[in-house]
Amino acid sequence: MSIPAITPYPMPGRDEQPENRVNWQLDPQRAVLLVHDMQEYFLNKYFQDQAPIPVLKNHIGQLLAVARAQGIPIFYTAQPTDQPDEDRALLNDMWGPGIPAHPEQYPIVAELAPQPNETVLTKWRYSAFQRSDFREQLRQLGRDQLVITGVYAHIGCMTTALDAFMEDVQPFLVNDAVADFSLEEHLMASRYVAKRCGVSLSTATAIASLDGQSQQEGTGFSVADLDKEVERLLEEPIDELPGDENVMLLGMDSIRLMSLAERLRSAGINASFADLAERPTLDEWRALVRAGGVQ
Repeated sequence: MSIPAITPYPMPGRDEQPENRVNWQLDPQRAVLLVHDMQEYFLNKYFQDQAPIPVLKNHIGQLLAVARAQGIPIFYTAQPTDQPDEDRALLNDMWGPGIPAHPEQYPIVAELAPQPNETVLTKWRYSAFQRSDFREQLRQLGRDQLVITGVYAHIGCMTTALDAFMEDVQPFLVNDAVADFSLEEHLMASRYVAKRCGVSLSTATAIASLDGQSQQEGTGFSVADLDKEVERLLEEPIDELPGDENVMLLGMDSIRLMSLAERLRSAGINASFADLAERPTLDEWRALVRAGGVQ
């Protein structure tokens, strides 16, 4: 039995963030970032232009940018195309032949591809720690925190978080930078990590910590942060974007606007996709940020 096609569902927002049992804080000097199984094979099970995938890619991209800027080690996992039956073993019974039947879908999606100095771990089982020297690499780096992103939340991501805990590595599951078979399974994985083995947090909170900012979720997102996000999405210098013109006419398509709305929502700003579309200028968006959203 192979992985079925996955019905779109909304990426969980701040209101669906579970309460954590522990108050561990991410430290950029202790952390590594893991991009888990973001291969074309696994992403092709989704409608990639629909939720939660555009937000997933956007949030992982943001975390990669921060990690690279801060010198935080980055690891990827990728299942190999060559998996003899004795290696794949019980996975055949559960999921069928997987990637070996589709070797052309091995690559990690292009927009999140690893750079030459980043490590790709060969993935043999659900957990990144199984049949791997991952724990030893973390020891050699002097790192004992693991930021987990990718797919699928309730399988490899959750299992990796649990194994990290068993290896005395603090796992941080980024709730809006993972995706799953369904919203129900996604939230189950996030709750399990929060209650049993680690911390569930948002992309905004993770970025604030990894950037060296001591900010709590829901605070600290400024107009300057908005400008940087719009600049990144449009790939245009912010000072070349008129504040009083319709941003949708300047290249902000619906997918980018949805990503921006999710970013604001995760930062605690009450502004939906519809709110941004109804107020389609930079000046209006800046006013929303200053006010904390729609009042």
